[in-house]
Amino acid sequence: MEYDDKLIEDAVLALLTTFSFDNGNAWKGFDFEVMNRLHEQGFITDPVNRNKSIWLTAGGLERGREIADRLFGVRAQVECVSGSDI
Repeated sequence: MEYDDKLIEDAVLALLTTFSFDNGNAWKGFDFEVMNRLHEQGFITDPVNRNKSIWLTAGGLERGREIADRLFGVRAQVECVSGSDI
């Protein structure tokens, strides 16, 4: 699946804004509460360690790809536009 870079940039900006504080200060890493919840659901390895990265589980990879295809896939945008009343 080919992904639309602009949609990905928009999503990242939206996430940074969602987790910002002090009128626009945002951590470069994702919110730990969100990471903990993803771990509890079995989508990623335990985020509480010294590593700078996590591993997606097989279920996390599958679910993540489904979401990415739906949200960022070029084909998904074409289908939305062709199905609209515009």
